[in-house]
Amino acid sequence: MRRATWIPLLAVVLPPVALAVAGLPHPQDLTASDALVWRNIHLVALWIFPLLALAPWLVLRERHPRLAVVAAVLGYLFACGYTALDVLAGIGAGGLALHGLRGEGVLFSLGRALALPAVIAYLAATVLAALAAVATRRPIAVLGALLVVAGAVSFLTSHIYPPRGVVTMLVLAAGWAVLVVVRPREGR
Repeated sequence: MRRATWIPLLAVVLPPVALAVAGLPHPQDLTASDALVWRNIHLVALWIFPLLALAPWLVLRERHPRLAVVAAVLGYLFACGYTALDVLAGIGAGGLALHGLRGEGVLFSLGRALALPAVIAYLAATVLAALAAVATRRPIAVLGALLVVAGAVSFLTSHIYPPRGVVTMLVLAAGWAVLVVVRPREGR
C-alpha cells in the first residue's frame, strides 16, 4: 500500500477506534461516583470527535471536489455541534456532579439540542460519500458504504456508550477504511 493511502487510512480509522476505546469505560448514567470518569472521558473525546468529519471529505475530495465542499461544510456543522455536546453534557455536567452540584439536566438538554443537528449533518456527509462510492460499481465499495451509513445512523442515538456506541465506532472505522482504500483517485 502506498503512502498516499496510508495517511488517509489512518486519518479515518484512528478517530473512531480511539473513541471506541474511550467509550469502553463510559458510564451509562452520570452519578457522583462516576463523575470523574465521565468528565475525563469527555475531556479526551472533545479533541477526537471533530476528527470524524474528515472521513467523508477524504473519500470525496479527489474525484468529487464539489461534493467534498458540501461534506466539509457538513463536517464543520458536526464538529461545532458535537463539541458543544461534549462541553455541556460531558465536561460541564461531569464537573458539576464531581463537585456535588446540580444542574446537569439543563446541560444534558442543551447538549442534546445541539448534538442532534450535528449528527444529522454527519449522516448527510456520510451518505454523500457512500453514494459516490456506490457509483463506482465496485462490490467492496458497496460494503464500505453500507457500513458507514449503518454506523452514522446508529450514531444518531448511540454516542460512545458501550456496547452499542463502541460497536458503532468500530463499524465506522471499518467502513471508512474500505472506502478510503477503494476510492477512485486522480491518475487511476
